[in-house]
Amino acid sequence: MLQQTQVKTVIPYYLRFMKHFPDINTLATAAQDDVLHFWTGLGYYARARNLHKTARIIHQDHSGLFPDSIDELQSLPGIGRSTAGAILSFANDQHQPILDGNVKRILCRYYRVQGWSGHTKTQKELWSLVEKITPKKRCDDFNQALMDLGSSLCSRSKPQCTDCPLKRNCEAHFNQQTNDYPHKKPKKDNPVRTAYLLMISNPAGELLLEKRPEQGIWGGLWSFPQCTTKGEIEQWLDKHRYISKNKMQFQAEFKHTFSHFHLLITPVHIEIDLSSQINDSNYFHWFNKQKPLKLGMPTPITTLLSTYTTHITDD
Repeated sequence: MLQQTQVKTVIPYYLRFMKHFPDINTLATAAQDDVLHFWTGLGYYARARNLHKTARIIHQDHSGLFPDSIDELQSLPGIGRSTAGAILSFANDQHQPILDGNVKRILCRYYRVQGWSGHTKTQKELWSLVEKITPKKRCDDFNQALMDLGSSLCSRSKPQCTDCPLKRNCEAHFNQQTNDYPHKKPKKDNPVRTAYLLMISNPAGELLLEKRPEQGIWGGLWSFPQCTTKGEIEQWLDKHRYISKNKMQFQAEFKHTFSHFHLLITPVHIEIDLSSQINDSNYFHWFNKQKPLKLGMPTPITTLLSTYTTHITDD
């Protein structure tokens, strides 16, 4: 959960998640919808899917016991070199370096590392540096200290250099260039895509949800049926033999930003009768506000549901 998300944001999600899935076996035997439901709001849902896949592999192939080698850990879904190192240094007292965002920031400032930390060449340099400085004794304490230092004094903005125990030999501090390191990611204009979310309601005030494919954005989550153009809306309705009772209502467009593109979303409210119901519960579900199920849904969908289900039910 801490990958790409701050601690203060993660804590309430972590507590709820651990209460519901207290051990690997419980998580492994849970339904993916249940797992994604307790992840809803954290974003980067591939992390939840990978966590679930890893739990199942450990449950089925390792008798529920976590592997204790760096190579075995890195073969599991969602576990890279730094995460594997953190697990083994903290849980198994192994000599393993880590390189999370906080550690990268410290190294880039302390050694004035050139280049964006996401570039392969820079990554290799950072790994070489952290391997040299990580002690064999009390490796876990050293790793924890680096992460704590990066999340507190050596923060991304407004670093508190005067209180830092490393300031004496920090090259960025010595050259008064602390704010210039780490080098920023090269700017790139993210493309803009469009989407029409079909908020199809039946006479009972229920809204149709469709399960998205495992791959791609919002993979495995429940969303409204989505079309790229207005013309596709009629095609979708014809395919599923739905007839709109009234004129389709196009709601205000809003933007949702992903890591690599912007999505301009237009919700479209469509009222239909019950002449042709979709009964494939594996991929479609009629959402009833009075009897909600625990489903994993992206934040824009939960927001729209909270806004429009009340409106539809009260009409």
